[in-house]
Amino acid sequence: MELWNSTLGSAFILVGILNDSGSPEVVCATITVLYLLALTSNGLLLLAITMEARLHVPMYLLLGQLSLMDLLFTSVVTPKALADFLRRENTISFGGCALQMFLALTMGGAEDLLLAFMAYDRYVAICHPLKYMTLMSPRVCWLMVATFWILASLTALGHTMYTMHFPFCMSWEIRHLLCEIPPLLKLACADTSRYELIIYMTGVTFLLLPISAIVASYTLILFTVLHMPSNEGRKKALVTCSSHLTVVGMFYGAATFMYVLPSSFHSPKQDNIISVFYTIVTPALNPLIYSLRNKEVMGALRRVLGKYVLLAHSTL
Repeated sequence: MELWNSTLGSAFILVGILNDSGSPEVVCATITVLYLLALTSNGLLLLAITMEARLHVPMYLLLGQLSLMDLLFTSVVTPKALADFLRRENTISFGGCALQMFLALTMGGAEDLLLAFMAYDRYVAICHPLKYMTLMSPRVCWLMVATFWILASLTALGHTMYTMHFPFCMSWEIRHLLCEIPPLLKLACADTSRYELIIYMTGVTFLLLPISAIVASYTLILFTVLHMPSNEGRKKALVTCSSHLTVVGMFYGAATFMYVLPSSFHSPKQDNIISVFYTIVTPALNPLIYSLRNKEVMGALRRVLGKYVLLAHSTL
């Protein structure tokens, strides 16, 4: 089979869910609404956490990082997918594909580790409240932030470089919403079985360790909550933790499907649906799950928006 040279001048064709859908206009409108919702909700949450001094605590710093990741993650994929559909132009350059893969893997890997750190934060806050400001000091918190960004970006860089070094066949069509490892390996004209095993082992490690930390944290939290004398304290702790567990379930479910299940379980249609879920749906829902059930966040958001409204009126 003839090979083509993978250079910066070469191009792939992204055949995502918009092109494979029976009702592309409806899907396009839905994705547009979800993207605008993700931009608005994450932007407002970031604004509230940045501007409101009461939210300058580790829990909300980590939540702000989650909103930042969701904003970046969905913006790496959605605008191009919508623009390609409207222009009827689905090509992406070799360099653009590599960049999109690197950014998507970085955001996914960083969120994977962030959710584990958020579980640890809740464990310390509920199980060791008197030691909270020591165990979750600003220095420790920023060290966590640096850790998940650096580890995620280095892992993403390694996987991107290795994936893109394969020779690809004359079939340039990536039957996927974005450039990701599994659909790209299907186009490779080389034996990728060993690399697929490495991806599987990396995926299991990257997912298993954080999930183990999350399960351990919430097991200890549950024991502590059940022994709380105050019904109000018990309810508040359960509401906060249930929000986090909802986000954890959505993220790890999609990640497990894409990077842990063997390729025989995958089909282009299923992969496209899952990719829409974690790149578009989840970033739109995450801030709503956290903010709508959190009185502190909603109160801070009202105060911040109120200040901007008063400022706008005073300048008129």
